Amino acid sequence: MKTADFLVLGGGIAGLSAASALARHSRVIVLEAEDAVGFHSSGRSATYYHFGIGNAPVRALTAFSRGFFEQPPEDFAPGPLCRATPALFIARPDMVQALHDLHAEMRKFTDTTAELSEAEMLALFPPLRTGPDAIVAGVVDTGGRRLDADGLLQGYVRRVRTSGGEMLTGQRVASIVRESADWLVETESGDKFSAGVLVNAAGAWADHVAGLAGVQPLGLQPKRRTIIVFDGPADTDVRDWPFVKAAVDDFYILPEAGRLMASPVDEIPSIPTDAQPEEYDLALAAWKVEEYTHLKVPRIAHKWAGLRSFVADRVPTAGFAPDAPGFFWLAGQGGYGLQTAPAMAAICESLLCGVAWPEALEQKGVTAKTVNPRRLLA
Repeated sequence: MKTADFLVLGGGIAGLSAASALARHSRVIVLEAEDAVGFHSSGRSATYYHFGIGNAPVRALTAFSRGFFEQPPEDFAPGPLCRATPALFIARPDMVQALHDLHAEMRKFTDTTAELSEAEMLALFPPLRTGPDAIVAGVVDTGGRRLDADGLLQGYVRRVRTSGGEMLTGQRVASIVRESADWLVETESGDKFSAGVLVNAAGAWADHVAGLAGVQPLGLQPKRRTIIVFDGPADTDVRDWPFVKAAVDDFYILPEAGRLMASPVDEIPSIPTDAQPEEYDLALAAWKVEEYTHLKVPRIAHKWAGLRSFVADRVPTAGFAPDAPGFFWLAGQGGYGLQTAPAMAAICESLLCGVAWPEALEQKGVTAKTVNPRRLLA
């Protein structure tokens, strides 16, 4: 049996970022069920950092994380883990109030936003469908960033290992038992592990892991989201086009490796699974492209779906389960796991290792109570 101080279940961005912080203090082992890290949600993200999603706590976590992406520690990455890509938020006449409300919320966390005229929107994103019956208002955030998801995942893995921890893949958990002061975990391959603290960072499977341990679930709801990739206009370089998103959360589009990536921003309730796109959602994504822009989608070059898991208030959750000593929740990252990972890692380090709570988060109203699982289990 392998032993550790912290046993982290889940090798996505949540589990790896937390493990890298914990490994600086104690012995850590990370168990990932799949044969690669970031296989599910973390590897199927749009990898874009912006303030146009989430609520106030999520935006505070996002703002806190920006510095890590722009200037990562020298031992983590040789340079920035992001690339400047403006975010353009758009509205038809019936969405204008929603856009104004969104802009007001964003301005509480960033000073890089501005309202745009129709001409300015078209200069930034030429294929936009504008006019009285189409897009009439826009807000740009020049602080938007395209994140290097693989660089983040691999950087966290390196940190775990260089700190003396272990990152093990292909270790699907079969049983979890509390014995004396430790959690005993056995995987389907028969390997056994023991730790005083079990960190449940299993993404869409977090409630399932809780069930194996006899812990009250959070009521986590995985939701499927669909992505399509297609070719842009012939003889047009789309690489410098912005991330474009509707104010009412029903469409976004952005460049992807010389092509264009788009989503209908669907949230279809799902069981925890290896999510796959469905034909209706693929057709909806293509239709949204042609509804919001003058672009055509004659052929889908690539497609996928991923799960984004939410708790009831849509605030990422970190803290000890009230009904199980040593069982630590790290779940409900929704669609913002990548852009909040450095903040959530700092939160885990504070709650689990006694490091001071990040002052910048407290100033924005994010405290241990904000993310504590007790709020969901009352």
